[in-house]
Amino acid sequence: MTSTALLTDHYELTMLQASLRSGTAHRRAVFELFGRRLPDGRRYGVTAGTGRMLDAVERFHFDDSSLAALSDHDVVDQATLDWLAGYQFSGDIWGYGEGEVYLPGSPLLVVESTFAEGVLLETLLLSIYNHDSAIASAASRMTLAAEGRPCIEMGSRRTHEQAAVAAARAAYVAGFASTSNLAAGHAYGIPTAGTAAHSFTLLHDTERDAFQAQVDSLGAGTTLLVDTYDVAEAVRAGIEIAGTSLGAVRLDSGDLSDLARRVRTQLDDLGATATKIVVTSDLDELAIAGLSGAPVDGYGVGTALVTGSGHPTCGFVYKLVARTAGDDPDGPLVSVAKKSSDKISIGGRKWALRRRGADGIAQAEVLGIGAPPVDDGDDRELLVRLVEQGRTVGHEPLSAARDRHQRSVAELPIEARHLSRGEPAIPTDYVGDGRAGSTRPFARAEEVRP
Repeated sequence: MTSTALLTDHYELTMLQASLRSGTAHRRAVFELFGRRLPDGRRYGVTAGTGRMLDAVERFHFDDSSLAALSDHDVVDQATLDWLAGYQFSGDIWGYGEGEVYLPGSPLLVVESTFAEGVLLETLLLSIYNHDSAIASAASRMTLAAEGRPCIEMGSRRTHEQAAVAAARAAYVAGFASTSNLAAGHAYGIPTAGTAAHSFTLLHDTERDAFQAQVDSLGAGTTLLVDTYDVAEAVRAGIEIAGTSLGAVRLDSGDLSDLARRVRTQLDDLGATATKIVVTSDLDELAIAGLSGAPVDGYGVGTALVTGSGHPTCGFVYKLVARTAGDDPDGPLVSVAKKSSDKISIGGRKWALRRRGADGIAQAEVLGIGAPPVDDGDDRELLVRLVEQGRTVGHEPLSAARDRHQRSVAELPIEARHLSRGEPAIPTDYVGDGRAGSTRPFARAEEVRP
């Protein structure tokens, strides 16, 4: 099992060494992972990466190779190396279920442990959640814009090879139907799909020869790429070769809306009424929404998806929000928080629920400070236990995350579906610890109110 311990930043080990020296390393502490605001213009975000995080935390230990690397580069002293040799996370982790919608301030993860154990996880947790949630948040907007038509993830050639696998997983959580990435299919059981590139057509002496070879090998249910030369001629050739049971044609350039209409008419005239039209070509959620009136049956999305559609990170942070006042691990927790005006944090351990009306529509994200907020009967608790005393208890099938995402988005107000710029779909309310009402301290990217 490959260790994940060095997927971290040097400064975490600097803090560990200093706290071990001062005697504060073993104070009980609460860290929280959250975003102060949503990316500009977004109405909600989507939690993703939970399953990958649990796997990574299970593998977070310092093996001989890791310790040798730290020693060879004088990263920490010998006393710290000795402590790291026995490191195994033994605390608790709570979090939003994968696929769950989040809002500004939502405590996506709550890590309860000693300071030493919790501080070492910062970079690992942030790198997974910032990437995967950015992809899932973009994917959710795309699947909403698609209005039930399937979206295919095909961005592997536009990102790092390992990021491509994680991106395919995150997109699937947020409703994408399949991926072109075989590693993601193998690792996570995501359906895979693929057709042919222009190079396959160009390889053959004629477009007809290329289509004949593809149909002979893959059957009439295959998808033919029809815009290498003349679209109308290609569609006609495809139907002549495959018959009216041709699975689909793909359009990858030009005015996709106009082309789709002309191709649909041509297919119907040729009797291929069941042949689908799939479009690609640098699509994002706005382009997909713009094609809503066209006779398109599916969308292939690449670059925009794997780059978060303009927001490749969620801007999550990982902050200490509470600790024991002294060295007694059973002592009371005191709230701590950074107070700088442009990087506000709210101290105290948080509990979260989604306040809903009698109609089941979400009204607010309610965060209780120090104690769970009161459920008025229609609300839904958001935090689930993921790790208990160092033992992983939160693993679930990827299908559960997909179902959760669908339910979570469905309960948001209709405004959440708008692709235009606007406020978060629901406000974030803080209660307890002397607070009440809707503070919305993280509501907008361009304006932060204490």
